[in-house]
Amino acid sequence: MNGISLHRTIWRWHFYAGLFVIPFVIVLALSGSVFLFKPQIERWEERAWQGLPVDGGVNPSQQASAALAQFPHARLFSYRLPERPGDAAMLHLALEHGDMRDVFVSPQGTVLASVDPEARVIAVVRRIHGQLLLGPRGSWLVELAASWAIVMITTGLYLWWPRGLGPAGVLWPRRGSMLRDLHAVTGFWIAGFVLVLLLTGLPWADVWGRAFQAVRQEMGWVNGAPEWSIGGRVAAAGTEHGGHDHAAMHSVHAAEIDVSVLDRLVPIAAAERLAFPALVLAPGAPQFSGPASPHWIIRSDAQNRTLGRSIYIDSATGAEVSREGFSDKHPIDQVVGYGISWHEGALFGWINQLIGVLTALSLVAMSVTGFLMWRRRRPAGKLGAPPLPRDPRKPAVVILAMLMLAAVLPLLAGSLLVLWLFDRLLPRVSPAAAAWLGISSGARD
Repeated sequence: MNGISLHRTIWRWHFYAGLFVIPFVIVLALSGSVFLFKPQIERWEERAWQGLPVDGGVNPSQQASAALAQFPHARLFSYRLPERPGDAAMLHLALEHGDMRDVFVSPQGTVLASVDPEARVIAVVRRIHGQLLLGPRGSWLVELAASWAIVMITTGLYLWWPRGLGPAGVLWPRRGSMLRDLHAVTGFWIAGFVLVLLLTGLPWADVWGRAFQAVRQEMGWVNGAPEWSIGGRVAAAGTEHGGHDHAAMHSVHAAEIDVSVLDRLVPIAAAERLAFPALVLAPGAPQFSGPASPHWIIRSDAQNRTLGRSIYIDSATGAEVSREGFSDKHPIDQVVGYGISWHEGALFGWINQLIGVLTALSLVAMSVTGFLMWRRRRPAGKLGAPPLPRDPRKPAVVILAMLMLAAVLPLLAGSLLVLWLFDRLLPRVSPAAAAWLGISSGARD
């Protein structure tokens, strides 16, 4: 296969990948941009319960009792320490029928408000970003789109490759080819950041994440529970990172929790100077994986996973059982932790947030310019796919590259099989539809 045929083959993969992922890219980029500012958004949401008077403050157990009095038969799940003096404490409660409530209590023990955690801005944005508001199966679509986005970026880099051209149109756009160059040049500058975002998002994905968990267990890459969700179903309930298994949360609190223990544990948590949000979790809190702990847990659920720490306190004796920090985790989990922190814009503070926003907005710009180029070039009555190469044989380098990607991206492998069958069957079933899509033999020039 000559260079022209190879170029057409790569172009067709790029075209079809882009056509599929553009709607998902726009939704995920915009929702991801919002999620980057989770700390600022949540502090804005809680603005009415901050900067309160501190005179006449009561003990944490009294705050917990006040929250529980508002919801008979509720179970204490966690106590979140105030970020600053005068901020309300947040008590996370499991209600009788499995629903959850974030209850904000003033320093004086007055219940100020109760909020459904699933109705908060970031919770909604998370469901959009992770599941497209479609539930667990939406995670499959997100994972499939991310897999094809990797194909789109890698094939785009091949098409961008200078091949002896000058820097104009390669590193910056030319005036006479502004639309095409904006698309290609922007793609070059952000390709690395996009690939990092896509790869660091895979541990959360349902199929890929479960496979990764199985490999971790099989290879012994385990030292403590992983601190990320899979398929949008966050098992580490009570943390700040995601949703909850409501029924499980309620069942693990079958025994009464002695809230007076908070009067001893909250000062310990404060003395540890844990990164916000600092939590005291009651015994039985579900973990990301493995059985629920029978101990009280003092922990930081900072988005920057490198700052996370957990201290386990025996519920019977009050003695410290163990403690775990980021450095105690398995190196694989540390790598994932760095990646997730970067993905969420928490690793380097506002600089990380800024890079994330610019990357996301550039992705939207690329999607728009790609769509406009397609509309401009699309012939009447056809989809406008790049023409098939004269040589029907797939180049070995393309086959090898796709096999390598399929080997590590299960949903990509499955979709490739479906596309192969579609490509073989559609011309026989509907030649007109195949010609419109540009996959029939008659489409070759």
